[in-house]
Amino acid sequence: MRIAVLSGKGGTGKTLVSVNLAAASGKALYIDCDVEEPNGHLFFKPKNIQKEEITVPIPKIDPTLCSGCRACVDFCKFNALAYVRDNVIVFEEVCHSCGGCMLICPQKAITEREKSIGKIQKGVSGQVAVRTGVLNTGEATGIPIIKRLLFEIKSENKLPVFIDCPPGSACIVMESIKDADYCILVAEPTLFGVHNLSMVHELVKLFHKPYGAILNKCLDGENPSETFCEEQGIPILGRIPFDVELGALNSNAKIAAWEEGKYWVAFSYLLEAVTKEVRREATAYSQR
Repeated sequence: MRIAVLSGKGGTGKTLVSVNLAAASGKALYIDCDVEEPNGHLFFKPKNIQKEEITVPIPKIDPTLCSGCRACVDFCKFNALAYVRDNVIVFEEVCHSCGGCMLICPQKAITEREKSIGKIQKGVSGQVAVRTGVLNTGEATGIPIIKRLLFEIKSENKLPVFIDCPPGSACIVMESIKDADYCILVAEPTLFGVHNLSMVHELVKLFHKPYGAILNKCLDGENPSETFCEEQGIPILGRIPFDVELGALNSNAKIAAWEEGKYWVAFSYLLEAVTKEVRREATAYSQR
């Protein structure tokens, strides 16, 4: 059971939902794919940390073989190469490591070298295995890190997996949800929240993923996100009320389900609702 938790922007409660559902599961795998600003590890405080460096190939020019034809410069659509003063210059910050320049070079003057773009940290917190992706500042994309993070799911598929996605609907979010069995959309009860919810709603529909919503910071009265869910036929898996105590625990990087019995019960009910919905969708899919 691979569950991706996403939202249209940061601060909506995506990590709150992810870490507490993983904590309420007992044995689980939590994967933080928000590689630009990972914070799930601040909650879990995993022990026995193991680190793995993630690298990507970057073109390396041999000036003794280069004829100055500029075929590589013309080929690169990301402007990662330039020909200046009889030399090919590589702007590795914008290189997407496609390898095309190496293939197209008629003089075979281009090889590749490995460049570090970040790392993966693996640890354990209670019965929860914690995986965190960390992208180095200034790098163009965290997709190679996310690919490596999610590759390991295949060997640990007996555990429920909770994927804490990056905010928004960009390509790194697409990479995070593409192999998920189910997507949880977290939304705030505001008009701006509806805008963000509609973004991720369109994304999961595009990927043909089953999905449901969790409404966070709910107050009495009108809830535009709830209205949107009803109009669009989005199943509402649960409502988390606006709660000062819960907010304080979250702000202090505490896992509410582990700190207070009432929150353990609340997130256990939420987990039960999610699990039931995932199984229902799996049964419906098998009958199609």
